[in-house]
Amino acid sequence: MIKNNQHILNRAHIFLDAAVIIVSYALSWYLRFKSGIFPVDAWYLSIRVYMSALIFIVPGYLILYYVFQLYTPKRVQGRRLEAWHVIQANTIGFMAFILILYVRHQTNFSRRMLFIFFCINIFLEVLMRNVIRMFLRKIRSRGLNQKHILLIGYSRAAEQYIDRILQNPQWGYTIRGILADNSPRGTEYKGIKVLGRIENLMIVLPQNRLDEIVITLGLAEYHKLERIVKMCEKSGVHTKFIPDYNNVIPTKPYTEDILGLPVINIRRVPLSDPLNKLVKRIIDLIGATVALVVFSPVMAGTMIAIKLTSPGPLIYKQERVGLQNRPFEMYKFRSMVVQDEESEKRRWTVKDDPRVTKVGRFIRRTSIDELPQLINVFKGNMSLVGPRPERTQFVEKFKEEVPRYMIKHQVRPGLTGWAQVNGYRGDTSIKKRIECDLYYIENWTLGLDFKILIMTFFKGFVNKNAY
Repeated sequence: MIKNNQHILNRAHIFLDAAVIIVSYALSWYLRFKSGIFPVDAWYLSIRVYMSALIFIVPGYLILYYVFQLYTPKRVQGRRLEAWHVIQANTIGFMAFILILYVRHQTNFSRRMLFIFFCINIFLEVLMRNVIRMFLRKIRSRGLNQKHILLIGYSRAAEQYIDRILQNPQWGYTIRGILADNSPRGTEYKGIKVLGRIENLMIVLPQNRLDEIVITLGLAEYHKLERIVKMCEKSGVHTKFIPDYNNVIPTKPYTEDILGLPVINIRRVPLSDPLNKLVKRIIDLIGATVALVVFSPVMAGTMIAIKLTSPGPLIYKQERVGLQNRPFEMYKFRSMVVQDEESEKRRWTVKDDPRVTKVGRFIRRTSIDELPQLINVFKGNMSLVGPRPERTQFVEKFKEEVPRYMIKHQVRPGLTGWAQVNGYRGDTSIKKRIECDLYYIENWTLGLDFKILIMTFFKGFVNKNAY
């Protein structure tokens, strides 16, 4: 029943996509040639020529939408990811159309109209899909269009899965119960009960109209996995496996195939790729050069203020731990009174710290004290974006207290990072900071770097936790 409903939804989606493409194309033609917004040459091509192109545009775009997985079930897929896929598909469609016109020497076909179509079609496609998403989530939250699920195994993975399902009724999942050998019948977690032992699966399957089976075995029960998978596949019910080792294996594991043997890397680090390293390094050098030029008046004014208000050096050097656990000297504008090294090492800076000067309080709060680290970027000690480096003594402390802390040193530290733009700076949770750092390390893209830099300008400079 669910599968039939999914096929109906897909057909309706395809039909609506085709309608949106046609409407967007016709509207772009009207705006370009009939609205009076743009100048029109007397020799422009007829509407018949433009509309005949729809014979190729509509199926071509629908194929692109299929390639970019826009017709797969989206109960738990985010709106931003779907919108990004729409943009990608339309970008390729637009570029392909331009290329075809160039190859066929169609110089009279309006490129401006095609660009208008590109913009309108993306807007209407995203709008239409969000309306459908809102409608489906509304009826699912009322108990309609549900998928009925049975969990196999009681574990942390089972509890985490139940938590997410119950927190998001709009996904349309109903958990019928759990079969488990390690918990007695009647054991309950947030209203979901253990119905019996795993061996009862062959009895339960014919009696229940299940849409999915989700295997959530604990680590100690993985020896049962092969037998359970065979039982599930024999039933013909769609089966998923949620591993109980998400604290070890990342969300997006990097897998390899060694002559048919699957290998899962414990940590996927995109910046271990030489090409990614090179691209990021080039962006760092360009960005640091531009930043030094733009902020040179601010830096000059800061140096004058420090010199006039507090005796001591303008630039403060502090040993931090960077890439591959190597120590380096990180530069900052001096924001504290001059003190001996041992006194400085003993503690974090706290609120109303008497060691911080008046100028220092301002430049710390506004992150101006970090600007000399642009020199570290030039030297290759740091990057514009990455996990913030920490002092040696705190690294030694945190690596014993915080699991996976040392993974942050697999990439260059940064002036700003994912943790900082999410509010984890200064005297905040070190565990939350590491979670953000690991997310950045495992999901790095050039786009994520640009996003963090933009977020830094809007919310990362002024920081209430910087003392």
